[in-house]
Amino acid sequence: MTVTLAVNVALLEGSSVLLLQREDFEVWCLPGGEVEPGESLAEAARRETWEEMGLDVELHGIVGTYSRPNWHTSMHVVVFAAQSVGGDLRLDPAEVVAAGWFAHDALPAPLLLGQRARIDDAVAGRRGVARSTALRSPFASRAEAYRARDASGLPRADFYVSRFGPEDGEAPAAALPGDRPTS
Repeated sequence: MTVTLAVNVALLEGSSVLLLQREDFEVWCLPGGEVEPGESLAEAARRETWEEMGLDVELHGIVGTYSRPNWHTSMHVVVFAAQSVGGDLRLDPAEVVAAGWFAHDALPAPLLLGQRARIDDAVAGRRGVARSTALRSPFASRAEAYRARDASGLPRADFYVSRFGPEDGEAPAAALPGDRPTS
């Protein structure tokens, strides 16, 4: 199985967090992405925030590591707490359709799976958290999920909720006809 190492960045102002809405499924999440070969976790966190949102960030520590070892890859995401120290909010239209600051008690929906726990931990000031979930993707790969999304005829967020669950943290919806089970 392929192992994916990624980062998320929780940009905080008090109990508010800066979220972006992904282009691929139009769900809300923390900025971030995969770590590139030869890149440190901190470098990846800064790069991803710059590329997706045009912001320079100061990292304030690792909130935790969030693992989903049974996904279509063995996914491990390191989350940093941070604050913006420069740049202008500028969204990469290839990856991001919207961004905004949200109070912790008024997060937008739908959230990308796993994001609520990461946001909760960051806002609470936790450090060194380690969380793992046994959730399995209804798709064997991201490419397969995109093909199913495009063939579904559903709006992107509706497709995401129909396949992965209506609220962050819940088990993915049962596979629908045409979905290939993973094991």
